[in-house]
Amino acid sequence: MENVTDRIRNPFDMRPPCERFVPGYGDANADFHVVGDHPGVHGGLDTGVPFTNDAGRRLQAALAGAGLLRTTGDSPEPDGTFLSYLHLCAPDGDDPPQSSYDDLERFFDAELRAIAAHVLLPVGAKATAHVLETYTAQAWKTEIDMEALHAKELRGSGFLVVPIREPAEWGETHHDRLVEGIETLRSTDYRREADLGRFGAGNDPYMVR
Repeated sequence: MENVTDRIRNPFDMRPPCERFVPGYGDANADFHVVGDHPGVHGGLDTGVPFTNDAGRRLQAALAGAGLLRTTGDSPEPDGTFLSYLHLCAPDGDDPPQSSYDDLERFFDAELRAIAAHVLLPVGAKATAHVLETYTAQAWKTEIDMEALHAKELRGSGFLVVPIREPAEWGETHHDRLVEGIETLRSTDYRREADLGRFGAGNDPYMVR
């Protein structure tokens, strides 16, 4: 199914129970979905766009280098990419309580399933643990060691997952490792689709994962 909308900012009109929030941003038919933690970590309260603080711009540069963004900045131009947060509301303190994550998870999950990207790129340990636990069968056998997992391809149940170390913690190699990892993935059949149309009448393709 294809989402028919030209809206880049909050294409599904999410209305969480808070006054200050940073909704999803990007291509509603994205192949790549970048998942951050919350606006207090990765920015966006001033711009309304995820990953627009200093650490977020570092990530944007790598995504652009790998071909997932056409431009970077306060209003980056996505290229088949969607950006969002597990916890889209502004936190009251440094980190929201788990109960707040639990309450807002329905908004994140609805958006993720509406987009149905082929590749999930969780940023940081919190987002990585949630994605692996909720959308793959990898959590029980995967240690959340972000240095080891950074830019590494993990196969989920219908999703590929490429964890990203917290950009504020990047050293000299993390940018290049992420660009190289995404470029390598994009050179493969990462969509993993099969055409079932050949089993039906007519010549129309019917692509499924």
